Amino acid sequence: MNKINSIIAQELQIKEIQVEKTVNLIDEGNTIPFIARYRKEVTGGLSDEILRELGERLSYLRNLEKRKEEVLKSIDEQGKLTAEISQAVATSKTLAEVEDIYRPYKQKKKTRSTVAKAKGLEPLANIILEQKEKTPIEEIAKQFVNIDKLNEEDKKNKDKVVKNVEDAIQGALDIIAENISDNSKYRKDIKRICYREAMIDTKASNVEEKSNYEMYYDKQEPIKYIPSHRILAINRGEKEEFLKVKIQKPEDKILTNIEKDIIKGENQFTHMLKDTILDSFKRLIEPSIDREIRSDLTEKGEDKAIKVFGKNAKQLLLGAPIKGKTVMGFDPAYRTGCKIAVIDETGKVLDYTTIYPTEPQNDVENAKKELLKLIEKDKIDMIAIGNGTASRESEMFVAEMIKEAKREVHYVIVSEAGASVYSASKLATEEYPDINVSIRGAISIARRLQDPLAELVKIDPKAIGVGQYQHDVNQKKLAESLTGVVEDSVNKVGVDVNTATPSLLSYVSGINKSIAKNIVKYRDENGKLKNRKQLLKVPKLGKVAFEQCAGFLRILDGDNPLEITAVHPESYEQTEKLLEKIGFDKKDLKDKEKLQKLQEKLQKVDIKNTAKELEIGEMTLSDIIEELSKPGRDPREDMPKPILRSDVLKLEDLTEGMILTGTVRNVIDFGAFVDIGVKHDGLVHISEMSNKFIKNPSEVVSVGDIVKVKVINIDLERQKVALSMKI
Repeated sequence: MNKINSIIAQELQIKEIQVEKTVNLIDEGNTIPFIARYRKEVTGGLSDEILRELGERLSYLRNLEKRKEEVLKSIDEQGKLTAEISQAVATSKTLAEVEDIYRPYKQKKKTRSTVAKAKGLEPLANIILEQKEKTPIEEIAKQFVNIDKLNEEDKKNKDKVVKNVEDAIQGALDIIAENISDNSKYRKDIKRICYREAMIDTKASNVEEKSNYEMYYDKQEPIKYIPSHRILAINRGEKEEFLKVKIQKPEDKILTNIEKDIIKGENQFTHMLKDTILDSFKRLIEPSIDREIRSDLTEKGEDKAIKVFGKNAKQLLLGAPIKGKTVMGFDPAYRTGCKIAVIDETGKVLDYTTIYPTEPQNDVENAKKELLKLIEKDKIDMIAIGNGTASRESEMFVAEMIKEAKREVHYVIVSEAGASVYSASKLATEEYPDINVSIRGAISIARRLQDPLAELVKIDPKAIGVGQYQHDVNQKKLAESLTGVVEDSVNKVGVDVNTATPSLLSYVSGINKSIAKNIVKYRDENGKLKNRKQLLKVPKLGKVAFEQCAGFLRILDGDNPLEITAVHPESYEQTEKLLEKIGFDKKDLKDKEKLQKLQEKLQKVDIKNTAKELEIGEMTLSDIIEELSKPGRDPREDMPKPILRSDVLKLEDLTEGMILTGTVRNVIDFGAFVDIGVKHDGLVHISEMSNKFIKNPSEVVSVGDIVKVKVINIDLERQKVALSMKI
């Protein structure tokens, strides 16, 4: 265990004691959000990102240790375990290395080598490998020819018959070839050489065929430099049969290394062994090494893509809410019409309809009348337009229409990724049983503007659509990573226990789906919860779950003003003592006049001495002070607000050098896509993001950021815009 802790500490560049204490907390059943927020003294203030990474590595390394034990036990049971093998397994750092060591001892399916061994040709293979015999090999091989020694029944079985000298020698060489391919040292050396010197070679399946992969139609790139997004692009191109992919290796160097180890000077076996080494490499080693390298590259590409996706998703989930506004959700479409839904400031549906301002109907006048009527009737403040099919045509229609409105109305372009998935989901059916599937998408779009987090948690995280190649990566890993991202986001913001949906509650630390449903059921049957202690009356929500979830659940108009904050019940006593010490009471948290004076006093608190006096950790005290300074404040209020628009830009309106304000919609390895209000998002390439060298776009921008950009290139034919942030 200490060894695992030491490895993790080294990898994450943190202290071993931090790892040890965090591992204990994880093993005790504490969740990552709870540890990150309420056990800072124990972990030394590790962030939720580092804690998640620590958890993943802990799981991998424990699996690695378990596999090592299984492999050693299996080899030992075969009576073949040596001190050398034990040492090699003990020092292996990856599962792949352990499997390479285990390869020769695995139960094999029928191979040329196993057939040759069954014929009794292993001693002949050993003679050839030793290269000491001066007697011609053909003479020695005669002793292994057995056709005359077998009964008639056995002669019919090809797997038992050694017909002649050639057959005997070939069988012996097959055994040698497989032994070479099973040698973990050779495999390790070959992989090391490949990772240093091999190239990934891509060719077009059909040069004449147009595709998104034309840049890879004749391309070579060193494996050690290829970025993750290109690995995944090549994989997809190969899967879609536009590309043929090959790994070009320094074959001569690889073969020479093996020959040096096996061949002992010039003798009658030299030529034979050279051919066998080549056969072993071409037939057995190369195909499996290629698979391993491609698999390894893919895994690295996937891990990077999942990280990018997670980071983007987190920014989207933590987008600033637009509170206290009546919103019209506008789900654009062509033939089937644009779906409209109006929701009030609490998210309640007021009206819904379908209009046809786009092709083929082009019924602009009636659509305009219908929306102006709704704007007046429902006192609409904002229109949220989905960014999918027909979005820009709908935007042009809305921009013209709101000029005629009697009220001041703005519109915002909202990501509609996953809205259709939600519309047809069981959850949407439960929420809106009497509303048509197509209208539910418009409701979701409107609600995303009011509260992105509460709405987006209803959708499968990978349908949020803010990454690269999310459909190509390991779906289990992606789901696990994104669940962690959603959990961290939900727990960072906190959840109003009296209004939250089961889907939102289920992401709160310590609460699973069945407990979430029980909370809502309890709320429906007993009315609003007045304090956090009442949670203990919820079926299946015991003391352990209460400890994990209590601090993340808010009760906005309950008995205890501390419960509008993230102060945990375990710290109530010290918090009240702190307030008393500076001349205040917890009731003052709801008094606007007293709150300002309280904030001033809190800023002057001597953290070190007060923490000692209250017998509480300094980091915990700092967090309590921060919470008391802004009771009930939503941390998302610090995030960039959506850009409100009242007019529309066309691609043709753009000119090079134009400065625009846009919203970052997606961040990928090679840049960021920015919505500047034209039909397609513009691309800011990584080279145009900063005058300084940056390794990754996420160093500069995040999804949802509002940025100033300069138009540097317009490609009207391909509908592409290149942007620069170097203004």
